[in-house]
Amino acid sequence: MLLIPSIDLRGGRCVRLLKGDFDAETRYDLEPHELMLRYRNLGASWLHIVDLDGARDGVLANRKVITRLASQHALNLQVGGGVRSIEVIDDLLRHGVDRVIIGSAAVLVPQTVAGWLKRFGSEAIGLALDVRRDESGQPIVLTHGWTESSTLSLYDVLEPFLACDLRHVLCTDVERDGALAGPAIELYAELVSRVPSIAWQASGGVRSAADLHALAGVGAAAAISGKALLEELIPTEELRPFLPNA
Repeated sequence: MLLIPSIDLRGGRCVRLLKGDFDAETRYDLEPHELMLRYRNLGASWLHIVDLDGARDGVLANRKVITRLASQHALNLQVGGGVRSIEVIDDLLRHGVDRVIIGSAAVLVPQTVAGWLKRFGSEAIGLALDVRRDESGQPIVLTHGWTESSTLSLYDVLEPFLACDLRHVLCTDVERDGALAGPAIELYAELVSRVPSIAWQASGGVRSAADLHALAGVGAAAAISGKALLEELIPTEELRPFLPNA
């Protein structure tokens, strides 16, 4: 399993939200470039970047920062947040982003997104599905930077894309994100079991190397970590099994 560090951008700065709440923001005195180089030196091969302004408002707001990071070719970049048009996808890919992650649009206009997937390919386009369990335990998908709840389960949303060779899906358990409460192991075990053709990226709650081993044990292809890596809560030697360049 691959460990992918995450940087959340808001107003061009590195921040973390607690459970997706824009009013529960922690801002860090680290430049995005500085943090990217730290993760490269740690041994990471990929970096996940979220444009939080874009995720909420539907317009990529941190493009200049993102394209500047991509131009350095320090790490492979996957970028999401506010990607709602083919022009934005094409722009990001042409400026060095390796994979564009589609969130709300996959729920709102699935046939359009399926067309993007067919055009750019399954390595260049991935989905981000943010979920919260309902009373029956179903993972219900949220949209617009987690501010709106759909009526669709994660499996409903996935259905139109399975015939398009969809490969990469990042799933965030919103209740765990930024809370250092441990990942939803049972959720990812369920996802891997029900849709094994997807390379699932687990996001939300990672707090220790034990969490990473647990995710690897249920078959997650990658684990996204923001706060735990940002605050250096996990000893470097314990991260090495999940970092290809360590």
